[in-house]
Amino acid sequence: MAFWLYTNMYSRLFFFLFFSLYTFFSFSQNSKDVIIKKGLDAYYAKDTIELKKNTYELLKIFNKDKDSSALAKYYHYKALIHKIQFTGDSTYYYYHQSKNISEKLNDSSAVGGRLLSIAVLQRNTKDFLGSQITSIQALKFLEPINSQKLLATTYNNLGIVSEELDQIDSSLKYYKKSLEINNLNNNPIEYLYVLNNLGFLYQKRGKHNKAITYFQKGLNVDSIIQKFPNHYALLLENLAFSNYSIGKKENVLQQYNQVLKIRKGLNNFSDIPLTLINISNYYKDNNDTKKALFHAQEALKYAKQTSNNKKWLEALDNLSELTNGSQSKQYLKDYIALNDSLFQKERIQKNQFAKIRYETEKKEKENVQLKIDNEYQKQQTIIGWLVAASILLLFGFSVSFFTFRRKRLLFEAQLQKASAREQERKQIAKSLHDEVAGDLRMLHQKLEKSQLFEEASKLNDVKENVRNLSHQLSSVSFKKVPFKDQIINLVSDYFSLDFRIKVNGLQEHDWTQVNSAIKRLLYLSIRESIQNCKKYAEANLITIDFSIHKKYVFLSIADNGTGFDTTKSKKGIGLRNLQERVEELSGTLNIESEVGKGTQIHIQIPLNA
Repeated sequence: MAFWLYTNMYSRLFFFLFFSLYTFFSFSQNSKDVIIKKGLDAYYAKDTIELKKNTYELLKIFNKDKDSSALAKYYHYKALIHKIQFTGDSTYYYYHQSKNISEKLNDSSAVGGRLLSIAVLQRNTKDFLGSQITSIQALKFLEPINSQKLLATTYNNLGIVSEELDQIDSSLKYYKKSLEINNLNNNPIEYLYVLNNLGFLYQKRGKHNKAITYFQKGLNVDSIIQKFPNHYALLLENLAFSNYSIGKKENVLQQYNQVLKIRKGLNNFSDIPLTLINISNYYKDNNDTKKALFHAQEALKYAKQTSNNKKWLEALDNLSELTNGSQSKQYLKDYIALNDSLFQKERIQKNQFAKIRYETEKKEKENVQLKIDNEYQKQQTIIGWLVAASILLLFGFSVSFFTFRRKRLLFEAQLQKASAREQERKQIAKSLHDEVAGDLRMLHQKLEKSQLFEEASKLNDVKENVRNLSHQLSSVSFKKVPFKDQIINLVSDYFSLDFRIKVNGLQEHDWTQVNSAIKRLLYLSIRESIQNCKKYAEANLITIDFSIHKKYVFLSIADNGTGFDTTKSKKGIGLRNLQERVEELSGTLNIESEVGKGTQIHIQIPLNA
């Protein structure tokens, strides 16, 4: 009896402890789930105050329980805060941090979701190729777990970016794949969105009858106007536009006005300029200039109010056509100024986004290397130094020091010589551009006035050659714009879909520690090689590799162009100049090429000797 009471007492104690722990962990999980839901609701409501509150609650959970999933969600919500505030570089950084933690947790759904968010961010900054690559990476995580909602959205994003890259067949395939995975019951909003995208793709290519079938299919969804008024307005407007384009004009104006009424009722001011421009074009086509002008002015007002830059430009373009005289000129002037401003802003944004991407990847590599180094150091033991070994090391250090000093002085002398020659080139370039080209321009004008057009044309060719030569001789400075950014800008200026340039190793090194003369040589070598490829080699891919190893800087430039026979072809003036520049810095230049197999240029420059 006593034994039974004793055993029963411990059984109750064990049950009590088990129940307490179960209750604690259940409460913690429920608490975390509630915070996550509140944070998501705050994001959709654009309530940054509530979102920040829930974000830091997740950080508290991680600090208390060491729950890595809470930390992953913390970084995710930090990204959402910056997304609301339109800071794309920080948004990318925190999405990336969240993705890395989820990957360690083997949470494929979270990893795929973060990659999808990064892909959409890249698409919004017009990095369409990057968005396509990231979306395909997301599919590797989402397809094995058959995450239908995320898969449908990822395929839809692939459809959009493929269309932007003019890969129309791929775009259609991705859109249709999204429709196959998704359906009206699973995710009706995404379903309607993809239907509209498919119709819009055909509409932009003038296949309006095909486009109408998709718009009409979306409009036929049961109770769409009550359940999804925004999508109803979008589909109806596109249907009206396609009908108008093929001559079916009877209900078009009525449909546009219905769309305008719905959007005003929903306070969807950002899409109103599009509708107003469509109405303006309708009246313009029907020669009702007064109404066309009124709706174009209204479109401009709403576009400015919502910073809808694309429709802002369209409204200015319409107004320049609908007005006369100085007013028309002012609208056109505003159009040109805004277009130039947006182009510059877009370029800066792309460069900034590329930079943060490079820096993030570089930091990850540094962290991996740091962990390896730390592990290695832990395995090492401290060995006492022997007196004899200390003396030997000291002697060796002395010899090395004086040898290095001698080499350093010789190298500095070479750099001074290179700098002097660079100044000479700069002065010659200035004289060619400002004096010789200017004189040739004046002589060209006189020949044209004397109606000696053939001679004037030949002289103009000479003038352009002089200008090109002055540009080739001109120098480049890394004081205002760092070397990395100069190389990125140079590559961006020449990069296109049919002339791709890949750069490896640029971000792995601290170029501020490399002498400007060396960086100038590397920059000019790349520029000369790219120009030769564009002009002579008929290449569509250039690969540029940087490396620094054992006190040497290495640059390799390879193309897939026509190549040439190095035993027969002589070096042109560009390659001869390059040879001289390399030799000035005690470097070596090797060129490998075969007809039909492209060309490889290898440059090796000592860092300090």
